[in-house]
Amino acid sequence: MLRFHIVTLFPESFSYLGESIIGRAQEAKKIAVSFLNPRDFTTDKHRVTDDKAYGGGPGMVMKAEPVLKAIDKALGRKKHATVVMFTPSGKILAKETARDFARAGKNIILVCGHYEGVDERVVDVLRDRGIDVRKISIGPYVLSGGELPAMILIDAVARHIPGVLGKQESLEEARTASPETYTRPESFTYKKKKYRVPEILLSGDHKKIEEWRASREDLTK
Repeated sequence: MLRFHIVTLFPESFSYLGESIIGRAQEAKKIAVSFLNPRDFTTDKHRVTDDKAYGGGPGMVMKAEPVLKAIDKALGRKKHATVVMFTPSGKILAKETARDFARAGKNIILVCGHYEGVDERVVDVLRDRGIDVRKISIGPYVLSGGELPAMILIDAVARHIPGVLGKQESLEEARTASPETYTRPESFTYKKKKYRVPEILLSGDHKKIEEWRASREDLTK
């Protein structure tokens, strides 16, 4: 079973993971998801997890020690684990990376940064201990925190685990997919105009259908 350990200040924001395919994957014990809140690893009465950045700047930075303690709790006695740090400067998440995560170790620790990010010494400490650390981005833009990227990574990785999708041919990466899809009814009228399914999809000629799908995919590139 592939286990995702999520280090986050906002575990309540992950309700999506209990729904649809990902929810069923957990029920079937294909994956497991757990949460660790850095606030639970602070020592002050206000449970402070951030402070001002050295060198100045407008935002706050998540403190290293609460995050490291949360990661250590997730690691436990595990011999093989990968720690993912979400950052706009990281490597863009691609289907190959998602597939490799699914095929690799049994434990992935996802660190959801906030504010201006996480104290870089977290990475230094982990790498000094020989722990595999990956810096990942889900796109060339900035989000308010790492929670959405974490959910996207879990969804992208889980789909590559046999049994999660029911039929492996459902995996879009493994088949010719068209950006245009249709279902019943074969035709309908909307605001006095008729809309029909393309005739080729009704032909039953699977070779020609695959060729059509490939041609439509090429138009989007």
